[in-house]
Order: sequence, then structure tokens, then C-alpha cells
Amino acid sequence: MAGTDRGDLTRTAILALLGTVGPLSRSEIARELDLSPATVTQLTKELIGHGMLEELDLKPSRGGRPAQRLGLVGSAGRALGVKVTADHLVLVDARLDGEVLGSWERPHDPAAPDALEHLADAVESVVREIPGVPPLLGVGVGVPGSVDDQAVGTVNAPTLGWQAMPVGERLRRRLNLPVLVENDVNALAAAERLYGRGRTHSDFLVLTIGRGVGAAIVAGGRVYRGARGGAGEFGHLQVDPGGPPCGCGARGCLEAFVGSAGLLATARARYALPHAPGTDAAQAEARDPLGAVAGLGRAAAGGDAAAREVFAEAGAILGRATAGLINVVDPEVVVVLGEGTADWPLWRTGFEPALRAQLYPGRRDISVEVESWDDTSWAQGAAALVLATPFDSAGAAGEQGRLVRARLIGAGS
Repeated sequence: MAGTDRGDLTRTAILALLGTVGPLSRSEIARELDLSPATVTQLTKELIGHGMLEELDLKPSRGGRPAQRLGLVGSAGRALGVKVTADHLVLVDARLDGEVLGSWERPHDPAAPDALEHLADAVESVVREIPGVPPLLGVGVGVPGSVDDQAVGTVNAPTLGWQAMPVGERLRRRLNLPVLVENDVNALAAAERLYGRGRTHSDFLVLTIGRGVGAAIVAGGRVYRGARGGAGEFGHLQVDPGGPPCGCGARGCLEAFVGSAGLLATARARYALPHAPGTDAAQAEARDPLGAVAGLGRAAAGGDAAAREVFAEAGAILGRATAGLINVVDPEVVVVLGEGTADWPLWRTGFEPALRAQLYPGRRDISVEVESWDDTSWAQGAAALVLATPFDSAGAAGEQGRLVRARLIGAGS
């Protein structure tokens, strides 16, 4: 499959479209994905040749020649996706069409001296559990930090306490499988391009809110990684040089204001909400900040004016920062994801007016779309790293992508 553009996800987008909506004709695929008929004919021919698509029945026509419909071969392949957080791992087994076949959660301490061995143990135990059909193509790992190269997988993640951690190398050595490692928000963007609202957009932003704040830039259908794999660290845009300290070591970062810890700090300091330092409640909050934010959200939804103001103010800060990013990269749409979307109606009160006021004229009607979220979403994004690589012969997957393609073609031959 030589000759594809770097990072091109179009072939996988065809597979994802058919897996999501069912069999379609070539002309319908071209229309849905805004591709030329000649491109669709060539790409589907390759996919059929590799055992990933099959020709089905003829679609009835009102006149003229009936259209041949194409369908996804469900047994073409699967991937294991792993999301690494500050206190646990989430793992999913996903098919080539994005369907999740199983999910697991494991405790994890990234600060432990044997953190990588524990990660490898957890992944290896799940690999042993899953069946051999569809064949396992590889493992994708999403981390909250920068990754030098997907195919190498060396991670710098201050929130995990990781510096130059050889995640990819260690996992490949243990598992004897292709392993791809990527920033977790970039992985979500790849999944969104394949299976979500980004499927019909070539240029869009993915914005995540929750424990932290992140962004991914998709330009021309490809996830933009930057020179060293660190593009999209939106949470570390400085919004106030005199602001609170951030986990990255700087002060006044966006994340320090609107990440879960920032929301809770504002609630305590400004509105005298509970949990003074040193109390049992404060310790529980430190262990589970997302749970504490969920409690704040319930209070706001129940009419607590102070709690509602916390979210509205955070939304305004986020809206102004997002407007700046939109003005720079000019996307077609913004997709909002993450644990924080559960309280999006509370964020939106401040977000929308601040965003629209700061947008450059001509961009003020941009659509901001909020996706549903559950605990497996991050890991689904990690799995998409593997599921996208078979069709990227010259992209970021490098040698690991070649190994994934070899497993897929071998399984379909």
C-alpha cells in the first residue's frame, strides 16, 4: 500500500464509515466522505484485495444500473487500547470498525520504581484473555504527555512523573507485538476522525476537559504532532502570569484554572466551599478530584449559585483561550470531549459568550459539538492508533506500522 500521504487516515475512514452505518455503494461512500469516485474506486479495490471489504448485494435503482454495495469484513482485525492515568489503567479490546469487544480497569502507580513492569504485566494479562479471532494487530497506548515518536514511544509526562520513559520499547520487548504510543488527546483525535463527528471534516480541533485540559489539531485529515510530538499542550497556555502554580512547573496555565484541581481550588478559596486543607474530605478530594468535581456539579445543578459561578467563570476562561486557538488554526468545527463534558451545560454559560466575543469576524458561527463520554473513551482512542496504521505506509507509525500491516495482510490472506 505504498504511496499514501503521511498520516493519511482515508482508508480507515472508509472502513469506519461502513462499520458505523452499514453497507454502502461506492458513490455513497464518495458522497459521505467528500472523496472523488476515482479515489473511492481505487481505495476500495485495495481494501477488498486485503480482505477487509467484501462486495455484497446490488442496491436497487430507480433507473439505470444497480449499485454494488460494499460491507466491512468484521474479522479483519482488532487492537488493544491502553489509557495511562495518574492512578489507574483502562484497557479496551476494539475491532477495526471501532466496536469495543471488552474493557478492563487496573490500579496503577506511575511513580512506582517498577511502573513500566506493572504496565506490561497488566497489558500482557489482558492479551492472554482475548481470543485470537479477529486477530490482534497491536497495542496502542495513550498518555497525558508528549511522545517523541509513535513508533519509538519515549514519554515525557510531568503529571505522571515520567521523564524519557521508554514505554514503547519496554512493552514491545515483553509482548512481542507492535506497540504505538501517543499523547492521549492526539489519540482521541485519530478516533474522532475515524469513528466520530470528525469523520466528515478534514480540519478540526479536539478539546478535552477533565482532570486536565488538552487539545489536538487535525489539519488536512491528519493529526498534527509538531516537531517533537508535543503539539496540542493547550492546557499550558499561560492565561495569567500571576496565577496559581501548575503541575508543569509554570504559573497561571489554563489547566491551573480550569482543570479539576483548579475548579476545586476556586470553589474553596473564593466561595468558602468545604474541604479545608488537612481534613479527611480534602484528602478524599486529592485522591479523586474528578469525583469531587462531580459533587460540585451536582450542587450547581441543584441551584447552588456559588457552585454555578465556579463553572461559569471557568467556562469564560476556557472560551477566551479556545477563541485564540481557533483564530490561529481556523478549524471547521470544535469537538469537546472528556470527563468534564458531564457538566457542559454549566461550563457553556460562560464559555459561549466569551468564545464568540473573542473570535475573529467570519469565524463567530463555528460549531462547538460536545460528544458523549464514558470511562473507555480514552482507551478507544489509544486503540485507534493501531487501527489507523495499516493504511499509513509512510507516516508516524514507522516500522511499527509496517508490522501492523504485515499482521493484517497475513490474517486476510
